[in-house]
Amino acid sequence: MRFEPIFAVKDLRRSLEHYRSLGFRVKAYAGGEDYGFAVRDGLSLHFAPRQDYDPKRDASMAYLHVEDADAIFAEWTKPGIGGKTLPVGEMEYRMREGMHFDPDNNVIRFGSEISTE
Repeated sequence: MRFEPIFAVKDLRRSLEHYRSLGFRVKAYAGGEDYGFAVRDGLSLHFAPRQDYDPKRDASMAYLHVEDADAIFAEWTKPGIGGKTLPVGEMEYRMREGMHFDPDNNVIRFGSEISTE
């Protein structure tokens, strides 16, 4: 069984380029403008453009489990990366988590377990 969130977006090409800059492998379905995909570290996202997209109403969220949340934060805050990535912090449930907002206000929360050793 797999779970693949679908993010509504305003502009498919812009979204695919943004996720490419985050280290995802991206492609448009059948090379068109109607649907797209991004894959990284076991997370697969789908993108469906909507002409009436409203980031306050239509934004979605996905969670990405990673080995090192601090490394993802460092990668996603390099110059030239769009969107907004919030710093990683320790959560009370033993995770180090950060958040990334894409240009359409969709969110990827990313986190790594805090070792008990």
